[in-house]
Amino acid sequence: MSKLLPRMALALGLGAGGGALFFLLHVPLPWLLGALTACVVGALLNLPIRMPEKVRPPMSVIIGVMLGSTFTPQMMAGALGWLPSLVGLAFFLAAAGAVTITYFRFVAGYDMRTAYFCGMPGGLVEMVLLGESAGADTRKVALVHAARVMLVIFAVPFIVQMMTGANLARPAADAATFADLTPMAGLWFFITAALGLVVARFAPIPAPYMLGPMIVSLIVHLAGWTTFKPPVELVIFAQIVMGCAIGCRFIGVGAGELLRMILTSIGATAVMLTVTMIFAWGMGALFGLNPVQVLLAYSPGGLMEMGLVALALNIEVAFVIVHHLVRVLMVSTGAALVAGPLGFRTRPPTA
Repeated sequence: MSKLLPRMALALGLGAGGGALFFLLHVPLPWLLGALTACVVGALLNLPIRMPEKVRPPMSVIIGVMLGSTFTPQMMAGALGWLPSLVGLAFFLAAAGAVTITYFRFVAGYDMRTAYFCGMPGGLVEMVLLGESAGADTRKVALVHAARVMLVIFAVPFIVQMMTGANLARPAADAATFADLTPMAGLWFFITAALGLVVARFAPIPAPYMLGPMIVSLIVHLAGWTTFKPPVELVIFAQIVMGCAIGCRFIGVGAGELLRMILTSIGATAVMLTVTMIFAWGMGALFGLNPVQVLLAYSPGGLMEMGLVALALNIEVAFVIVHHLVRVLMVSTGAALVAGPLGFRTRPPTA
């Protein structure tokens, strides 16, 4: 622990500096992307940085409470209108998976098992576990998915900002600060976070430390019991920590290997995002949906990060989050089911 704390402090210092620089440069989602970039550079330079994964749950709680506070009865009233895009999501995943697997097999030259699990637009942990049981190269699978999440988190805010002209570099105009935090609002924050952790402990849901608090927060907000929002300073700190945690995933990866992996993943991510944009505009044309909203809902990035972009754009956070939950479930289940006929023996992921 005595050696870990200075490394964590250095990572947080780098992340905060990167976030501040990106904020001054008006980069979208500056605190998250700046921290991520700074820690990736630090990892490449072999700086003594570290951000253990166990720091993510507390930060996920803060983000979950914040996202839950954005839910409104009017937003949920249109939930039935999401059915066409949820059905379209299944076709999108099949198309994106097929194209990306083909890319990894014939362009990147991976063996079929590794290409299969690298090309799935699903969660890093689930694909590594399934790939391991099927005999894939799990190091490549892990690095490819980590690079894919990083690249999507980088690309999508810029794409959305170019499409809409919105400023994603500044907090929302109605964002609360510590100065606005009343004792009652602080009590509600504590209650929703604590009850959310209980839900996370016992409910079988993905991303429990974010979704548990989010579920409790949306319930108390939809019921009209409170209108509190977490202070923006706390949310910024959570984004810095999350960005550092993602960037520190690349510690121990050689510069040459990481460069090759990122170059390979850039091609795969470009292919996947092209398919995403085609489907987003197609769903918009067919069903009158907002293409930007569908783009965020279908983008194969992190659930939390896409929720943050949706929040910055004042787009229905519920729509984006529900689609990402369904995406993770579809990919995790579908990858295992399709692997059987292909001759890849797998067992369902257990962690």
